[in-house]
Amino acid sequence: MCGAVGFEVTGPSKWCAHCHCSMCRRAHGAGFVTWVGVERRSFQITRGAAHLRRYHSSASASRSFCERCGSTLLFEGERWPDEVHIVRAAFEGPVDREPQAHVYYDDRAPWVEVGDGLPRRGGSSGTTPIEPGPDEGA
Repeated sequence: MCGAVGFEVTGPSKWCAHCHCSMCRRAHGAGFVTWVGVERRSFQITRGAAHLRRYHSSASASRSFCERCGSTLLFEGERWPDEVHIVRAAFEGPVDREPQAHVYYDDRAPWVEVGDGLPRRGGSSGTTPIEPGPDEGA
């Protein structure tokens, strides 16, 4: 948000999705968070690396944020060792793909209703296909 930390992604993204897990919701203070997954080798911090702080949100994952403004920027986890997940809102321009799914949808906040028609994923992996409820549409 403040511009202290900059990054560059070369090459295509791997995916883009809205995450509804409780940890993402709490970390961002939002109903869900949109992430873009990229290959680690195609990601580089271009400015302000000294302003980036890492918080271990679990034993196997960390979230990085700007120490100046508090904006959450990155997620890295053992489950995806060759990827960096970047908050979509941190990109200053377009991304090569639109969101493709809602993940951890069955963990969503009870006050969030989604009617965009994107696939919903859930279960313990967060990515198993789930059927929408009767009042959620397809």
